[in-house]
Amino acid sequence: MDLKRLRIFKFSPLKRNPFQSASTQHKHSKSSPKKTPVQLENQDSIKWVTSILSNPSLDSSKCKDIVTHLSPQQFDSVFSDIRYSVKPRTALSFFYFASRSCGFKFTIKSYCLLIHLLLASKLDDPARLLLIQLIDDKLPVLLHDPKNKHIEIATAFMEFHFSSDSLPTPTFDHLIHVYCTQFKSFGLDLASDVVRLIAKKHLFPSLTTCNILLTSLVKSNLLQKTHEIFNILRIGLQPDVYLFTTAINALCKDRKIKDAMTMLSQMEEIGVSPNVATYNNIIDGLFKNRNIEEAFHLKEKMIKKGVSPNLITYSILINGLLKAENYNEVSTVLTEMTTNGIVPNEVVYNTLINGYCKLGDMKKAIDLRNDMSSNGLNPNSVTFNTLIKGFCKTNQFEQAFNLLEEMLSISLTINAGSFTCVIHWLCKVSKMDSALRFVNEMLLRDLRPNDGLLTMIIGGLCKKGKHSEAVNLWFKLLEKRYFPNIVTSNALIHGLCESKNSKEIIKILKEMLERGFHFDRVTYNTLISWHCKEGRFEEGFQLSEEMGKKGISPDTRTCNSLINGLCKKGKMDEALMLLDKFKTPDVYTYGVIIQGFCKSDKVQKGKDLYNKMVNEKMEVNSYIYNSLIRGYSNTGDMKEAIRVYDEMKSKGIEPTSETFSSLIHGHCEIGCVEDAKLVINEMRELKLSPNVVCYTALIKGYCKIGEMDKVEAILGEMCSYGINPNTITYTVMIDGYCKLGQMDMAVKLLGEMEGKGIVPDVVTYNTLANGFSKEGRIEDALQLFDEMSQRGPKIKNDHGLINGAVYLGIYEHVEFTPRSKRACYKVYIKSSGLRFQMIIISGAMISKRMDRYMERFNANAIAFSGLWILRKMIKFMD
Repeated sequence: MDLKRLRIFKFSPLKRNPFQSASTQHKHSKSSPKKTPVQLENQDSIKWVTSILSNPSLDSSKCKDIVTHLSPQQFDSVFSDIRYSVKPRTALSFFYFASRSCGFKFTIKSYCLLIHLLLASKLDDPARLLLIQLIDDKLPVLLHDPKNKHIEIATAFMEFHFSSDSLPTPTFDHLIHVYCTQFKSFGLDLASDVVRLIAKKHLFPSLTTCNILLTSLVKSNLLQKTHEIFNILRIGLQPDVYLFTTAINALCKDRKIKDAMTMLSQMEEIGVSPNVATYNNIIDGLFKNRNIEEAFHLKEKMIKKGVSPNLITYSILINGLLKAENYNEVSTVLTEMTTNGIVPNEVVYNTLINGYCKLGDMKKAIDLRNDMSSNGLNPNSVTFNTLIKGFCKTNQFEQAFNLLEEMLSISLTINAGSFTCVIHWLCKVSKMDSALRFVNEMLLRDLRPNDGLLTMIIGGLCKKGKHSEAVNLWFKLLEKRYFPNIVTSNALIHGLCESKNSKEIIKILKEMLERGFHFDRVTYNTLISWHCKEGRFEEGFQLSEEMGKKGISPDTRTCNSLINGLCKKGKMDEALMLLDKFKTPDVYTYGVIIQGFCKSDKVQKGKDLYNKMVNEKMEVNSYIYNSLIRGYSNTGDMKEAIRVYDEMKSKGIEPTSETFSSLIHGHCEIGCVEDAKLVINEMRELKLSPNVVCYTALIKGYCKIGEMDKVEAILGEMCSYGINPNTITYTVMIDGYCKLGQMDMAVKLLGEMEGKGIVPDVVTYNTLANGFSKEGRIEDALQLFDEMSQRGPKIKNDHGLINGAVYLGIYEHVEFTPRSKRACYKVYIKSSGLRFQMIIISGAMISKRMDRYMERFNANAIAFSGLWILRKMIKFMD
């Protein structure tokens, strides 16, 4: 050590500030001129800085003068000269004070020297923190090349290392360790650069640091860089088993199994014995390369070398065999494992369960789960999630559902995949309550259902009539900031439109607009279709114009919705005008208009449009043919209906049940019931099963001609084919018996349909009441009203009540008197020497007001379905 340099540390206390000249210390005038810093001699600077940094604590009042009168380079020179006389803690405080309070920029070399001194004094934590702040740009520093700061740091550390009087410190170990652990995103590349730089000077980190660097590179999948750095390190280091094992792991991950085997041999040649981790890495690599035989050969070799397989070894073997679908060998490995006293853990069991789930052998997977419990191991989240995935894959959704419920009950972590597959199945089988519950569980766990699943569940809820639940879910997603996409929102709007829930539709649309949603073509088409179905054509056309203004061209569906709405309202001329404006009408467009003409009894116009389609070479489908057949059948023109039917078949278009039901109805309407029966037989010849609509039409035909014995035969035929009659079927038969005056049979049929759980509707009751009235059984008709009031069938048409149930057939006259928004009917009836006055008041009358009517008419009242019927019996006077 240079003793001359040590002499400067023996100094006496200074009596004046070396940064002020002698003359200025004695002259203190009020208007002194601006002071010019005096250039100090190096010896004065050394003494002044040393007086501050050699003290156990920092006197901050003296610090400002130093940073004011010394440049970063001058301080660096002084700090380097006095480095062995400073107190590292005091120097650290000075650096922080000068940089933070005064904004002083120390050189990179000064910082590195301070870190070197801190490490030499065993102050590792402060040194590490200062190094992190230096790398992370948290300190003002003077750099030559900011882009290569790491090179400047490493170069400074090398300078101190090679200094003749330097104390050995682990500076490179700390530098590389900080890069590897604190700055993983970019630090590994910088750490590698440092290794390359210092290796050129034959400097190398410790083996521990080398292992940290190589392990970090492997974890980041920087495999090529791992090979490069390992080869550099081998030049100046004798790698230990851990360094070799990490390098072998990198080669195996890089699928360089031959190189890994070569390195294994090199280890043994230089006397480094491989450990179980070394062998495990290569065995795993061999399995991934499908070298199963060689993997087992290496396992036998490790045993001969005295290295016993561990739990990880057997896990690798089992996992590899399962992936290779070599299930017979798995049992052998398990037996060997337990024989060697190694108990399978959760990882091994989960690996086995996963393998059998992939194979589809869920029985074996469940048996393994039970074995886990028997061996004192609790199945964990991985176990359950794997089993759920397996059950879903094999379409055993009930079992998956039960497992999911079990996971919820024991508060295990459930992944999004488990929830998704079960919820998807629940939606498919329309178990929407359970599906919604699981979606809410996902949201509670901050798991976002995917867009497809959200669309499915919201659509499913709407189809089940659970519109409020669908709306609540949509808003809950907004609260969680899981914004539903436009497809999901469109599904909700469509469902609300189907339910005709105008209030909720407006609420959702407003929220969508406020959230910045942009309506797409589907949104507009859904709303246009809704308005048109409700008869609000003006709103529909306004929306179609708005589409155009927003750059969304109305498409076929847009125009079809508008045309369909016009046709349903019978506005055929307007529909035709829109068709002319429509540039690309499709088959459906024409079909809707043709159907509209046929329903309006303007079949010829429908046929003209059909001919236009044929001339334009458009493909005609069954929908159009069925419309024409229905139109001709309804008008009784069966010759033309059959001609269209024959044409339909000649063009290879298969008739449908709707085709035949129209033909049956047409034949029956003109009294050709036997021809209608032949249509049923033709359906069966074509392997097309007649449905309840076809049979009901045939039964109605026989009822119209009074052949009730054949009706019973047709009913028996229906049942023999497993086709159950519905409310309309029974109503038609009841009407047939009523027209023949066979009221007892009609009443019997009413009891029969109720016994089968088929609920009579208001038409059924009206039909029966009409029959009673024509037979003069007034009290039976009135009793029927009592029964209706108890059962409460909905009546939609007051005139139907008059004409069917109250219009008893033997009447004097009917008076109609409007009462504000309600209507009042008075029916005077003569029968059996008595006069009945029946007053039907339409609308929801308040019960208290009915007392006044009852008192006025001296009558008793029957209330049902929003109607009040007042009955009054008066002695008939001739």
